[in-house]
Amino acid sequence: MTSAAHSTLFQPDAGAAGQVTAPPRGADAVLEGLDPEQREVATALHGPVCVLAGAGTGKTRAITHRIAYGVHAGILQPQTVLAVTFTNRAAGEMRGRLRQLGVPGVQARTFHSAALRQLQYFWPKAVGGEMPRIVERKSKLVGEAAAACRIRLDRTELRDVTGEIEWSKVTQTAPADYPSAATAARRLLPRSAPEIAQLYAAYEDVKRERSLIDFEDVLLLTVGILQDRDDIAHLVRDQYQHFVVDEYQDVSPLQQRLLDLWLGDRESLCVVGDASQTIYSFTGATPDHLLDFRARHPGATIIKLVRDYRSTPQVVHLANGLLSQARGRAADHRLALVSQREPGPEPGYTEYPDEPAEAEGTARRIRDLISSGVPASQIAVLFRTNSQSESYEQALADAGVPYQLRGAERFFDRPEVREAGAALRAAARFGRNDSVLSAAETLPEQVRAVFRTKGWTPQPPAGSGAVREKWESLAALARLADDFARARPGATLADLMTELDERAGVQHAPTVEGVTLASLHAAKGLEWDAVFVVGVFDGMMPISYARTEAQIEEERRLLYVGVTRARERLTVSWSLSRAPGGRPSRIPSPFLDGLRTRSRSTASAAPGGLGGVERGSGNTPGPRKRTPARCRVCGRTLTDAGALKLMRCEDCPSDMDEALYERLHAWRAGQADRMGQPAYCVFTDKTLVAIAETVPEQESELARIPGVGIRKTRRFGAQVLAICAGDEGPESDGED
Repeated sequence: MTSAAHSTLFQPDAGAAGQVTAPPRGADAVLEGLDPEQREVATALHGPVCVLAGAGTGKTRAITHRIAYGVHAGILQPQTVLAVTFTNRAAGEMRGRLRQLGVPGVQARTFHSAALRQLQYFWPKAVGGEMPRIVERKSKLVGEAAAACRIRLDRTELRDVTGEIEWSKVTQTAPADYPSAATAARRLLPRSAPEIAQLYAAYEDVKRERSLIDFEDVLLLTVGILQDRDDIAHLVRDQYQHFVVDEYQDVSPLQQRLLDLWLGDRESLCVVGDASQTIYSFTGATPDHLLDFRARHPGATIIKLVRDYRSTPQVVHLANGLLSQARGRAADHRLALVSQREPGPEPGYTEYPDEPAEAEGTARRIRDLISSGVPASQIAVLFRTNSQSESYEQALADAGVPYQLRGAERFFDRPEVREAGAALRAAARFGRNDSVLSAAETLPEQVRAVFRTKGWTPQPPAGSGAVREKWESLAALARLADDFARARPGATLADLMTELDERAGVQHAPTVEGVTLASLHAAKGLEWDAVFVVGVFDGMMPISYARTEAQIEEERRLLYVGVTRARERLTVSWSLSRAPGGRPSRIPSPFLDGLRTRSRSTASAAPGGLGGVERGSGNTPGPRKRTPARCRVCGRTLTDAGALKLMRCEDCPSDMDEALYERLHAWRAGQADRMGQPAYCVFTDKTLVAIAETVPEQESELARIPGVGIRKTRRFGAQVLAICAGDEGPESDGED
């Protein structure tokens, strides 16, 4: 291979050759404006480097200045640097910043993009002939594989099986090994594991027969070529001599294998990540590579970025509080952020009687914010599942507030909603001549009868994924029929279709720059001035099918990601029931235990109100001066979350009743088992210690213990007080 040919292998990214901002005046100019830790990152150019960067700490700024400093100092050659991230948006942002710093020749790509360029270039030399085409619609081939296996999959099962195949490939799991691997990983499966393994094998056969590859194959084939052909591996390593990997906590085993092959026996590597933002484990991502970096590279430089430039101290305080209660390996490596911004308003906590009231109240607050001068594009509503979007789409439309959906289809564009609409329209056309409607009396009964023909049941399916999302979408339509029938007694199915058409028409109207509606997963990497995290009740956050401690801790991290998207204003809300007039049986997310009381609204002293919670009044809560908590033993000010729960310094003497603690511990274990949740969802160990030290005799005393509060006193108070009094305590299933 000639040098000229080799030079064409890794040309600068498209767009990099345009107008370039003049380079800074020397290498030292690149360091101007960096804080001490960012400067340490920028100047750590030799050996393996691991940057543990919390949310909002300027990690992209640090690593792009690191590359620019190395180039301007003559240590790095731009064409030998490969910066890898996970989204095209992030790669584009990195390229833009590097151009502004005067180093446009650096490659900044996603793993797939970098691997694809190498695969395309080396295929003729390594394999010969023309490279196979890349599958555009993987689900279509999975459907054909299912037909060959005589397995019938509906649309949602097809999506979920496709997802399982993707997970298998990024975790380097062969079809024969899938059942055991899925069991070990506690995957929530759309079909039986043997069936999915059979479909996986058939899918691979279909691809081979048609000379096709998918995006996971791009990584697998690149890995295979670099493993088998030392000459090609040497060429790649000659070209790329310095690597930077962003969002390293999201690396899959397959991506790590590719990175290892790129590196060879060198250690010119800088990784950046935050284990507390690991929220994609269901796709095969794992923070283990980040957490094991020092073990893999004993001489590594470890740098922590904890100065938060995004969020106010009030938002950061809540974010730190969320992580202070976390458990597991990622929690052991959490970063305590320190806000660098001026103080702002306290986070608001709003409780609503039902979901429609929550959506309408959120829309009113957003309208007020826009009226006060906050741009709509700087406001976001974040929710746990895409099925929650419809209520907020409608509430914002009714309030005349423009919005845009991110990372999800519009509600009325979803396939299951469109199919349901077509079925309802057909039933309305035939009326009572339709056998499906013959036994249905009311409009809601008619709607549910039609949905049953599509496989829908009143009870939600077990597990997650597309099957659950489909159920949630149809359930939302069924609830809409309930509301419509109450508002218009005697309405027909045809009337409902007219209503649905009008709603769809409003929501499909151009929205220009509007309020962002997004799932918490889709919000990763973004930020807004004002953020509303909605639906934060137990069962949605954590989601009901999160059972293991690892799953629940990932849910906590997901809420942490949502909270840290806010720059200035943050509102967390929940509703007590699903529909108006429903039984108020919901409770706020247990992740908020011990945190809400630190941010009190002006309405918190209302009779019967929860401490620190505003009762859906539509008024934005203002900050309230707080008296610092002090140790009840030595009198020192308490700041640590664990000490605040105990109301004493953790190293101060304890007067705990050991026997009472053991009884409480045994009771908690039984309670958690009945609830099907980890024990700390009942009470944390610190809260049990605080109860055993305080030995409350009345509900008011119990409720004042941090980590208990009004809600848990109502739920568990009678049992806990009985145990404190030396009695067995009444049996309970843990429900209100």
